[in-house]
Amino acid sequence: MDRADIAGIVSTQRAFFNTGKSKDLSFRIAQLALLRKIIDDNEDAICEALKLDMNKPKFEAYVGEIAMVTNEIDYAIRHLKSWARPKRVMTPLVHFPARSHIYSEPLGVVLIIGTWNYPIQLVLCPLVGAMAAGDSSILKPSRMAPHTADLIARMMTENFDPGLLAVVQGGSEAVNTLLENQLDHIFFTGGTSVGRIIAEAAARKLTPVTLELGGKSPCLVDREVHLDYAARRITWGKFFNAGQTCVAPDYLMVHTSIKNEILEHIRGYIGEFYGEDPHNSPDYARIINDKHFDRLSGLLEEGDILIGGKTNSADKYIAPTVIDNVSWDHKIMQEEIFGPLLPVIEYEDLAQAVSTINRHPKPLSFYLFSTNKGTQERVLKETTSGGCTINDTIVHLSTQTLPFGGVGESGIGKYHGQASFDIFSNKKSVLYRSFLLDLKLRYAPYGNKLPWVKKLLRYFG
Repeated sequence: MDRADIAGIVSTQRAFFNTGKSKDLSFRIAQLALLRKIIDDNEDAICEALKLDMNKPKFEAYVGEIAMVTNEIDYAIRHLKSWARPKRVMTPLVHFPARSHIYSEPLGVVLIIGTWNYPIQLVLCPLVGAMAAGDSSILKPSRMAPHTADLIARMMTENFDPGLLAVVQGGSEAVNTLLENQLDHIFFTGGTSVGRIIAEAAARKLTPVTLELGGKSPCLVDREVHLDYAARRITWGKFFNAGQTCVAPDYLMVHTSIKNEILEHIRGYIGEFYGEDPHNSPDYARIINDKHFDRLSGLLEEGDILIGGKTNSADKYIAPTVIDNVSWDHKIMQEEIFGPLLPVIEYEDLAQAVSTINRHPKPLSFYLFSTNKGTQERVLKETTSGGCTINDTIVHLSTQTLPFGGVGESGIGKYHGQASFDIFSNKKSVLYRSFLLDLKLRYAPYGNKLPWVKKLLRYFG
């Protein structure tokens, strides 16, 4: 697709948006309902595409992709009228007689750039927010999951007006061409390095961005913990989708006194989840491509492998792996892992552990396992992260009432539920004045009015 084609798509979307059709709430709800029906009708096709792209088990395809989107749609349909209703806010008495409202209006034409690890969820969940807000949307699915990208293009093209929703396929060239056009918002999910490129291109046109990035999400395990439950939940969260989850626990920081015991529990649960040889498990995904397989295989060269470590390049298989005796100088601790490798670092003092975590970039997610309420409050107070789950992993991501997103290098902006609607909306401030009264105090000539104005602002401003 060349520059002219993409410029034509943006122009078509702009023209459709300018008709005002998508501002109508009933139209938005109808489009959301249509999106829900399309996903329901294509459930098997979605699961098959995800299987072909990364051997994603049907259970994980449904729970981690399909249900995430359909729950977002259902939640948006239920609450959209309330979200879109003008909100009355307090007006200072100095403006009497007047009233103030905040109106939510669509931004215009938005670009949503997805990524490969959850190629359905991470394109369509943002789309729900854009559609609810009344925007026209251009979707750019990841070419690294080609079967899923083709399916998204087919589903959307066959069912939606191209002025409301269009799909552009391709690689970095397509993205660069899209960024040359004037857009009203860019929503990007992916790595930090590409996020910087997106932000730089957007800044040249003063286009606002949402960047859903990643980073090294710590999993801190206190000595006061339910070891069995903690191990089971950590194992699930880390190796779901073969570790290719932006909010997966990136490394385990565990108290010295319970380290050996919890690692044995994790060993047991890896066997329970995936069998003696996870390579033969129907419930274990594969690495997305050779490039990522080679990168992850290289990370196995440092530290001591306690569990797993087996690889198969022909199948892009890397076993669920736990690595001990890892230091912060090792390569595995220098970058987000994004795969089924769990390095372990032990600690003795909580203050030291928190200080170590805080010396590194603010993570997208933070996981704390502790039954001690004081420890929970202390860690929440002394650390910063995009989101946090206490005594579990990942699940805060699937809660519509909790805005999801990063902080600092792990991202800009939050979405899910109402936060998705808000991020794709312009919050227009409107003040209504009455003609019942018009004091001359603010008008020239000013003379000796300033002392009175100061008093008025002090008491009624």
